[in-house]
Amino acid sequence: MASEPGIGELLTATEDLLGAVRTVPLRLSTPRVDHAKELRREVADQLSDFVVPRLKRLDAPMLVVVGGSTGAGKSTLVNSIVGRHVSDSGVLRPTTRTPVLVHHPDDADWFGSDRVLPDLKRTDENVQEVYALRQISSPTVPAGIALLDAPDIDSVDVGNRELAEQLLAAADLWLFVTSAARYADQVPWDYLRRAAERSASVAVVLDRAPAEGVDDVRRHLARMMTARGLSDSPLFTVRESRVDGRGMLPFDEVGQIVLWLQDLAADLVGRRTIIAATLHGAIRHDVFTARDLADELDEQAEAADALTADIESVYRRARDEAVSSATDGTVLRGEVLARWQQLAAHGELLSLRGPLDTRRERGGSPAADAEAVDSVLGSGLALLLVERAERAAEEAVRAWASHHAGRALLDEYQDLGRAGNGFATEAERVSREWQQHVRELLAERDGEAASQATTAARGVSAGGVALMVAVFAGFGGVTGTEAGIGAAVAAQRALQEAFGEDAVRELADRAAADLAGRVETLFDAEADRFTRLVPEPRSVRSAQRDLRRLANRTDAVRLAADIRRDTEEGL
Repeated sequence: MASEPGIGELLTATEDLLGAVRTVPLRLSTPRVDHAKELRREVADQLSDFVVPRLKRLDAPMLVVVGGSTGAGKSTLVNSIVGRHVSDSGVLRPTTRTPVLVHHPDDADWFGSDRVLPDLKRTDENVQEVYALRQISSPTVPAGIALLDAPDIDSVDVGNRELAEQLLAAADLWLFVTSAARYADQVPWDYLRRAAERSASVAVVLDRAPAEGVDDVRRHLARMMTARGLSDSPLFTVRESRVDGRGMLPFDEVGQIVLWLQDLAADLVGRRTIIAATLHGAIRHDVFTARDLADELDEQAEAADALTADIESVYRRARDEAVSSATDGTVLRGEVLARWQQLAAHGELLSLRGPLDTRRERGGSPAADAEAVDSVLGSGLALLLVERAERAAEEAVRAWASHHAGRALLDEYQDLGRAGNGFATEAERVSREWQQHVRELLAERDGEAASQATTAARGVSAGGVALMVAVFAGFGGVTGTEAGIGAAVAAQRALQEAFGEDAVRELADRAAADLAGRVETLFDAEADRFTRLVPEPRSVRSAQRDLRRLANRTDAVRLAADIRRDTEEGL
């Protein structure tokens, strides 16, 4: 068990590293994101499938993964070693789809799904399903060792190739099978090179070797192994032979491998030495790969920065322009202006103090006129906000289209080019609530209670409408049409006569500031349609720092921990 301080600390470090690797943010479709995802998968698989389970149980049975090229005869070899049919073989490719794990009955508990290869579903049937694991107990396999027949490393099936790589990364020992016809192929040597880089324990089987020239082929293969750092790896030769009625090779051909495995099972020290070497190399490789993965996050962070900056710029400008347009006379046009002029013509502006129902009506209903102007003012403000939001969405889409990651997001979310579905409704709500706030400000200044009930009871007043017009006019800074300027001046004059210039300026400033705050909130929510699709740049940088820190910590603990000593002391 992992009770020794060195191993316990190493286990904690690798578990923390695994957590950091699994949560690495790779949401953006940057040019190298597929490579980064492959690095993440590689490290996460080996840590979860092999390193962490093995550190928890250094005394657990050894997992020997039998891998190799298409047609190398792996399944036949496994059946012959075990002495019974456990894995299908044949001429159709791929033959092995569901990997087969064969172990002694006493070791069944260790190979449960919550320990080794936890992501693979367990089955006791030949379901021919990728990402499942057929688990078989057999007393012909020596206790302390298990054989796993993996899919071909060069399978035409992508899922098979990925699974083969995952299984090899989870091995304590690779039993690599190649044939006399395929031993010089590039794909097997790519895997063997990576095994050497990881300091993985490897044994090589030259299978289906022809009787003539077998010694020459073996010598050539041995030289290739030496040149690639595998000079200490055992090399077995299985000559081309007929299988018996059960599909088994003659024992004379596989007996050397059977005896070697039996010796390993009986040699606890030797077995744990192999396990320690593979484990040490796997952790080192995972640390280096995790650092590479951290480097790849630069691209994600830079893309997140650029995309976020685009949206912040677009919607900051949209917000500022919306506020500017709402306070520069733009709203005072068309029907808004006509309604306001009607209200002014009734003389309602001559006396803005006092309850509305005590004011003298001149040629109509001033209350009705005020309500009409209030309504078109609100509609005009809401329309202005919607128009600016539509332009902002178009500008944001154009900005994102200039980025690789932005284009991918636009392809995925094709509704981003228009204002959000609920924006018009939200703009109307903001307009109504701001108008209510303006009426409450005026009621407060007028000496009345500013509660919602009181304001609602008073209805819409010409004074409130006049204050809105003053805000929309920028309180004297109107640059619109001559008629609009005249309307604004009339509103300001009436308010100043009723409340005083300073008071009106204060009211207008407060109302304008409140409007700006509401518009900012509205456009921030609209910008969030874009920014929520992008990881927060600081969080990406933080994840990058955490990953590097945990990789460095794991490496330091690995160097300090003597895995071989700890395994031998546990004997």
